[in-house]
Amino acid sequence: MKEKSRDEVVTFVQAVANHQGWRVNTDNEFLDTLIDGLLGTFNTHGYFLCPCRESWEEREKDKDVICPCIYASEDLEEYGHCYCGLYISKDFLASGKEVEGIPERRPEEKMP
Repeated sequence: MKEKSRDEVVTFVQAVANHQGWRVNTDNEFLDTLIDGLLGTFNTHGYFLCPCRESWEEREKDKDVICPCIYASEDLEEYGHCYCGLYISKDFLASGKEVEGIPERRPEEKMP
């Protein structure tokens, strides 16, 4: 497995945001933490596991929380940002609000 560089992770995150019509969190310190988390999960597991969730360490069991997770769109619609706060909606960004904790949508039976 070829490891990713930090720049490759930043490019991935920005490409996802652009493709989805989302924005990336503008809190640089918080964003750096999330980028480091994605870098670590990729270089450990070989895929971009949400850095805010536990892993089964099996791609098939983790597929619902591979970034962007399958819960992100609903989270952005309802709360203005995804579970970990990496991606935010245009409206949320314009509001000036800060990312806060939101309920976990991942069903308990899918958690390790």
